[in-house]
Amino acid sequence: MILYDFRCQEGHRFEAGIESMLADNPACPGCGTATSRVPSAVRIGGAADAGPSRAEMPHSWHGIDRGRPEAVAHWRSKIEKREKLEAKYPELAGDRRPILAHEGIFQGRPLRAGDDISASVASATAAAARASESQTSTSSTTTRRGTGA
Repeated sequence: MILYDFRCQEGHRFEAGIESMLADNPACPGCGTATSRVPSAVRIGGAADAGPSRAEMPHSWHGIDRGRPEAVAHWRSKIEKREKLEAKYPELAGDRRPILAHEGIFQGRPLRAGDDISASVASATAAAARASESQTSTSSTTTRRGTGA
C-alpha cells in the first residue's frame, strides 16, 4: 500500500493509502468529489546532529546538577554519542592536546602540549604587541580629536 496526499476541488486535503500508483484516486471523504494527488512534504529521517561540543559539555559537578542521576545519565549518553561521532569523523574532535597556558600573551591562542614553545612565545608576543600598538594609536587619535589638536 502506498500513502499519497490528495486534494479535492473544494480544497479539502487528506492522506489515503492505495494499492498501486496506477490505481484510481479515492473520492474526498469530506464532500465526495473527485480528487487529485498533490506532492507530499519531503521527510528526511535521521538528520545528522553532532550534539554539544566538548567545550559545551559540563566540566564540573555543578554542571551536571550536583550529580543528579538523570542529569548524569543524560550527559553520559551525549558524551558517548559524541565519542562515537569523533571516532568516525576525527576532524570534529578538534585539538585535544592539553592546554599549558591560556592567559596573558596566550589569551588569543593557547599554548598546547607539543607546540614549539619558543616559536609560540615569539608569535604570541608579536601578536600582543600589534594589538597593544593598535589600541594605542586608536586612543591617541581619539585623544587628539577630543582636545581639538
